[in-house]
Amino acid sequence: MIRVAIVDDHDLLRAGLRAILEQDPLFQVVGETGDGQEAIRMAAALKPDVMLMDVHLPGGLGGLDATETIAKDHPEVKVIILTQYENREYIRRAIRIGARGYLLKSSVASQLKDAIRTVHAGQRYLHPSVADELVDLVTGGRSIDDTEDEYDRLTPREKQVFKLLAEGKTSREISTYLTISLKTAMTHRTNIMEKLRLHTRAELIRYAIRKAVIPVDGV
Repeated sequence: MIRVAIVDDHDLLRAGLRAILEQDPLFQVVGETGDGQEAIRMAAALKPDVMLMDVHLPGGLGGLDATETIAKDHPEVKVIILTQYENREYIRRAIRIGARGYLLKSSVASQLKDAIRTVHAGQRYLHPSVADELVDLVTGGRSIDDTEDEYDRLTPREKQVFKLLAEGKTSREISTYLTISLKTAMTHRTNIMEKLRLHTRAELIRYAIRKAVIPVDGV
């Protein structure tokens, strides 16, 4: 039996995925959440074999950052990115940080099950259209492991603050959300802008979209 956890902020989608998987005795859904921080705690506590992870989650931690932490701290938990986006930056970063699969939400049930089985067996799984994008990226002369830009220099806390800023939160709202002082929130903002060499919120938002921290449509 393959133990699966589901991470997506849409209740109906989680329910649908659970229903699909629990129709097959090979799969057991052991947990679900719509929060990136809770996904990390769930990986540590439940040790699912495979975790289905949405890219865009509300709050201070997105799916890719959560995946990076899980891949480092709990490599036995295989993460499959489950998203609607075929953006090359999303694909490249997902693979670089340790995701074992990349599946589109438009996939049929058979692809979902095949992806989980494949990843559980120790192999990678890429949705066919995503695989084509990856081939184009590599044949175009770019490496999956190309050195990242300044974003990788941000601390985990700075990445949280960066995501919240990109979502339109003020420093005061961020201080309340993260339970830190206003001065600390403002200091994080200053450090982030300096490290990323950004000068305006508009630049920060464009950068966040490019780095797959927030979606291009802002939701």
